[in-house]
Amino acid sequence: MSLRINDIAPDFKAKTSEGDISFHEWIGDGWGVLFSHPKDFTPVCTTELGSLAKLRPEFDKRNVKVMGLSVDPVADHIKWLDDIKDVCGLKPNYPIVADEDLKIAKLYNMLQVDIEGSSKGRTAMDNKTVRTVFIVGPDKRIKLFLTYPMTTGRNFHELLRVIDSMQLTAKHKVATPADWNKGEDVIIVPAVKDEEAKKLYPNGWETLKPYLRKVPDPSK
Repeated sequence: MSLRINDIAPDFKAKTSEGDISFHEWIGDGWGVLFSHPKDFTPVCTTELGSLAKLRPEFDKRNVKVMGLSVDPVADHIKWLDDIKDVCGLKPNYPIVADEDLKIAKLYNMLQVDIEGSSKGRTAMDNKTVRTVFIVGPDKRIKLFLTYPMTTGRNFHELLRVIDSMQLTAKHKVATPADWNKGEDVIIVPAVKDEEAKKLYPNGWETLKPYLRKVPDPSK
């Protein structure tokens, strides 16, 4: 069964580079990012883990925890951390799940459930679909997932932009337009009729089309 946006993110217990965790308990009452990798000691993933380590303070500001996952054992993760520090200048300071039995990759529909065995002997190409980012809300529901090809590094600034949008729209009856960044004008959702909008936005709004009404970012 495939996962969709607003489905409950499957819970799991796992060993990580920072000890044992229970996923839902780890998220707590905040937000969580789970981003997966097909293999340790791979070039693109090495740069991704380092990039996220540098941006960790920005995720912390938003009450968002981050967690990596790779289809390898903890011992390999620990060795890989030193390589990442050499390449990127900073050792990842967040847990990396050891999914050597492939259970979580299958649980999250990144690998077929009928695949047998463990990570031993499997190559990055064998696991090339284990390249998905999941963003999970405080309600433990999946808010976004993106799957990347192995040759394309992930843009974590884009994930921060999306999180800003989702956190804003969870609190206010608005949506964010294309290429929106925090602080820019937003869209009043169609479900909010003009009479209600007058109460919510007494200073008025800009009507581009009857269904497209823009107002300043209400969090400013």
